[in-house]
Amino acid sequence: MTRYVQAMPDLPDVYADDPVLRSWLARLLGPDGFAAAEGPLKALAAEVMGPLRAAHADAEAHPPVLHRYDGWGARVDRVETSPGWERLRVAAAEHALVALPYLPEARARYGERARVVQHALLHLYGPESATFTCPIAMADGAAALLSRPDVDAGVRDAWLPRLVSTDPAVAITSGQWMTESQGGSDVGRATTTAQPAGDGSWRIQGEKWFCSAIDSAMAVALVRPDPNVPGSKGLAPFLIPRYAADSPLAQGLPPRAPAPGIVVHRLKDKLGTRAVPTAEVGLRDAWAVPVGDPTTNGLHRMMTLVVVTRLHNAAAAAAGMRRGLAYATVYARARSVAGGRLADNPLHRSTLSTLAVDAQAAFALAAHAFALLGRVEVAGDAEAERELRLVAPIAKLTTGKLAVAAASEYLECFGGAGYVEDTGLPRLLRDAQVLPIWEGTTNVLAVDVIRALARDPGLAQVFLSRLDEATVTASSLFIGGAVDGLRAARFALGDALAAAAATPTDERVVAGARQMALTMGYGLALALLVEHAAATGDEATKVAAELWGRSRLAADDIAHDAHTVFEILCP
Repeated sequence: MTRYVQAMPDLPDVYADDPVLRSWLARLLGPDGFAAAEGPLKALAAEVMGPLRAAHADAEAHPPVLHRYDGWGARVDRVETSPGWERLRVAAAEHALVALPYLPEARARYGERARVVQHALLHLYGPESATFTCPIAMADGAAALLSRPDVDAGVRDAWLPRLVSTDPAVAITSGQWMTESQGGSDVGRATTTAQPAGDGSWRIQGEKWFCSAIDSAMAVALVRPDPNVPGSKGLAPFLIPRYAADSPLAQGLPPRAPAPGIVVHRLKDKLGTRAVPTAEVGLRDAWAVPVGDPTTNGLHRMMTLVVVTRLHNAAAAAAGMRRGLAYATVYARARSVAGGRLADNPLHRSTLSTLAVDAQAAFALAAHAFALLGRVEVAGDAEAERELRLVAPIAKLTTGKLAVAAASEYLECFGGAGYVEDTGLPRLLRDAQVLPIWEGTTNVLAVDVIRALARDPGLAQVFLSRLDEATVTASSLFIGGAVDGLRAARFALGDALAAAAATPTDERVVAGARQMALTMGYGLALALLVEHAAATGDEATKVAAELWGRSRLAADDIAHDAHTVFEILCP
């Protein structure tokens, strides 16, 4: 008797078969920009479906290993990573995943939309990159920080060209050392200190508890240069070389030896993102240089980096949701259950369509955030910068929660195979779980939203006005579910935003911060879908706006309607 084996069908082209991505790019870039971007996007997609998918599998199968000592007993703290991890690093440089928004030729070609193209590249690369998107995000954040005019030109010139190089032999990534065990997200409790050395450099003492991409050539650490200045106001970013090649204190050491004063205690044994080498690090008079004036505005300057990494987090969430949908959809069209294909079963069609709507909403939030960042960096758009203070935490927290829920559903779509490590599917859920945690948990970010509203009370009305304008647009397009959802969001948020702006420490405001922030995320996503539908006439976006408004904001049952539009949402 022949044993039945369910083969996993070939996955679709990650670029050509992603109508959501291409629709948004066509609108945001315009005809000329879209035409210019298609070549790089197609080239990356071809690699993703071939050598990079294999590199991803290799990196996941061979997680990093810490070698503390060499054969003669010398402390080396060498982190061994797989050939697949190295191949993913090379591809990230070659395809300008960090560099593109900083390259003069890209800014000349795309203008303020260079970040839109970068987001599209990340959308293709990220879901099967063994989470190499983590060092990419931190390198991008470090590059944005070093690009600030208040950073010393010598520090910038020494490191920024390496961060934004497209030559794999030159390009580096960066770590981000903020977390300490006693503080966690409460960075104001940081005890790592810096002492001036008299030559412009400093020496760092302390312990950092969660240092991702510890194999990177540098890290930006949050340090207290004056122990007499307590709390978060006393913190400042410092650049710490990771290897002997870049440390003036390392004369005579091999280039890849650890920089003197950096001790890798251990690698973290994590739920997911297992290919990313994440360490606990001790700093013992480690050489460092301040990134900007260490005596003023240090945490504010560090937020330049954090905003960028939060946007990368949203991009990773949206991309993972889209790729998971592609996996589940092709499987549903190949899998027969109870005498018919899964893709013909009304219940399963409804499930996949609902997931497709969620993926569209997440993509809208991430795409909008990257577009705003481009306007800030290239055009110096003050209103975009103002809006980004709200959008960055909202997009990150909303997409993070959506991604975990979606990943759980995708595993369920495969039944028992979704729970078996050999299929590679459980990684979708493990890796998604980091997204609501890294760069601030949902609650931490919800409080950040309150702070933004309190600092700039006018933001509340700007946000509500966008919902109002989208309501008018949705009505003109006859998207009734979007109208209902936007009105529900407006009703729920009117008093809540006013209270957050006026009394941010009130216990009712703080207790309700998560629900308020998520409602803002759902409402903003709906407004963005309506705006895109109006600008493009795209039928799938109209359908998504209808169902998203009804399900997420108007508390309506969309199951049957989701089943009937399966072919539109999952072509």
